[in-house]
Amino acid sequence: MERKLTTIVSMDIVGFSRLMEFDEEGTLEHLKEIRSVIIDPAITRNTGRTVKLMGDGLLAEFSSVVGAVQCSVEVLNALSSHNGNIGDAHKIRLRIGIHLGDIIVEGDDIYGDGVNVAARLEAVAPPDGIVLSKQVYDHVSSKIPVRFVSLGELTVKNISRPIDAYKIELDTAQNENVIRFGEYEVDIPLYELRESGQPVAVEPQVFDLIVYLAQNPARTVTKEEIFAKIWGGRIVSDSALSGQIKAARRVLGDDGSTQHVIRTVHARGFRFVAPIETAGASPRAIGQDQIRAGVLEAAALKPSVAILPFQNLNRNPEEDYFADGISEDITTALSKNRWLTVIARNPAFSFRDSSDNLRTIGKKLGAGYLVTGSVRKAGTRVRVTAQVVDSDSEQSVWSERFDRDMTDIFDLQDEITEMIAARIESELGLSEQRKAERMPRKNRGAWDLYQLGVAEFYKFTPEANLKSQELLRKALEIDPDFASAHARLAYAIVLSMVYFDAAPRDKRMDEAHLAAKRAIELDDQDANSYFTLGRVHLARRECDLAIDALEYAVELNPCLAVTYCGLGDSLAYEGRLDEAIEQFEIAIRLSPHDPFRWAFFSYRSLAHLFRGEYEAAAQWARRSVQIPNAQYWAKAHLVAALGYLDNADEAAVAVRELRKVKPEFSIDFAREHLFYLKRDDQMNSYVEGLRKAGIA
Repeated sequence: MERKLTTIVSMDIVGFSRLMEFDEEGTLEHLKEIRSVIIDPAITRNTGRTVKLMGDGLLAEFSSVVGAVQCSVEVLNALSSHNGNIGDAHKIRLRIGIHLGDIIVEGDDIYGDGVNVAARLEAVAPPDGIVLSKQVYDHVSSKIPVRFVSLGELTVKNISRPIDAYKIELDTAQNENVIRFGEYEVDIPLYELRESGQPVAVEPQVFDLIVYLAQNPARTVTKEEIFAKIWGGRIVSDSALSGQIKAARRVLGDDGSTQHVIRTVHARGFRFVAPIETAGASPRAIGQDQIRAGVLEAAALKPSVAILPFQNLNRNPEEDYFADGISEDITTALSKNRWLTVIARNPAFSFRDSSDNLRTIGKKLGAGYLVTGSVRKAGTRVRVTAQVVDSDSEQSVWSERFDRDMTDIFDLQDEITEMIAARIESELGLSEQRKAERMPRKNRGAWDLYQLGVAEFYKFTPEANLKSQELLRKALEIDPDFASAHARLAYAIVLSMVYFDAAPRDKRMDEAHLAAKRAIELDDQDANSYFTLGRVHLARRECDLAIDALEYAVELNPCLAVTYCGLGDSLAYEGRLDEAIEQFEIAIRLSPHDPFRWAFFSYRSLAHLFRGEYEAAAQWARRSVQIPNAQYWAKAHLVAALGYLDNADEAAVAVRELRKVKPEFSIDFAREHLFYLKRDDQMNSYVEGLRKAGIA
């Protein structure tokens, strides 16, 4: 008996018996049309599958909780438009229940308590409404552009325990007595402040202050006005007003530093700056044109990718398992990259042998990128090809071929999957950066600014590093909860001290540390954020903490090559040199074309240098300096390695090349900028190599 955790959606037609009695044939035809035009495409588009049809209802399951809710919202919105010109007697209306729970799988059907809860929630949903369990709400409350209203604990038929439930409000007509902004609602008639549908405790005077400021969002409200309105003209001190402003900010998730809701206008008063929702706009609803125009403080737009089933070119259906296994494993591996939206297996595999072109498949799946490939076996050899295609332009972003011996089928499958996933991750990142660079400056949103910041980051110059920090800060101004931007900013700050001209000051270290921790607070399952935290700890000479963070990053995403490099670097500075070199080997194998590959080679060179293997250190340093974006430390490592070898001429050339890019490089400079080395023997070994090569 197979069990699994999944998201169940139960849909039911309101008044189906009445509709059938009124017009049996017409109702059935109308229902078929709605399923084919509205419901089925929405389920496919949002990583779900229809489990079964039940005459007046439908049961579906989704691998993504967000996908299940998004699908339900899309269905009801589309159905509302569809019903616009249809008489009430003929309208098909739905009620929907959603639950995340454990189920039993038997063939294509599902059973169990999870299914029962979804069905009971559907039964209590209003017509054209959605009711979901708290398990679902906890996953989607900050990710879906709708308003959630708590229904409290419901007692439902045949379920012994109460169900904590929420209702989704799709009616976006503006009620002039309810002010909505972000996650908050100020309900004036009920004298209630709500956050995500839940009441927030607030003092009466603070509530009045919030209402008054929110009712005057387009101007600065003076202190005198506030004294007159809130205190009735009574004489009160400025400190009393400051205390109420501070309390208002606290209940609204604001503070005196960020001022995202209430902004202080020096010597004048205060201005309500959070965007107020206008008629027809849903909370957190962000349209494509609004993002492009930069009108709203938009959330980052993650690129989406679907892995289509790889072709088995051997024509033996019994060998399809290997090709399918590669496709499924790539899907799983890529899904660990939090900056990507990865379409689930079932929707992607429904396009096996499809006659549609890639642009059409991309639109149907909602995928900006498609991964295609093939598998061919001959004797004990196997060839796997993979290609990433931009579905909109149908242009190839990346392609590669892998030839291997089939010594162990599962080990081979794992090896190929890891390599393909690692290379796809880096190639899609480069593709997104190029798209951001092509976008007109006035149209750039948080995601575009983030990608531009990443592009500058990988140029590895002092000027580009500062530009990267500037762009990342702008992205965070638009979206303060953009975890990846916090993480990348932290890393850029660290590298400004390690590679460039910023002095290693405590203030910079603390800023980087806070940014890395904020990234993890926002998304504690993102391997990149833990990678960054590890690099921050290393810069603070906290090697044990760095190793812990980086090992956890590897657990979260075993295909992220740069993490192995960071782990190798941290192990090297702890003196665990054999383990360090093993990690560098994994990084290089996983992503030989990585934008950071010069660092893979350069840090490995340093590990060999510390181990006294000077020829190997020089060899890896030579590979590093040949890469165009290599940092000057790669040249310095080559100089240090050559200093120990009996080759004065090559050492002299290496010193001249280092001086070209870093004229001020000296022994003292090296000691200052290698502040993260905590072992005296390693520092002395490095400095001695420089001295032997002629650096003073």
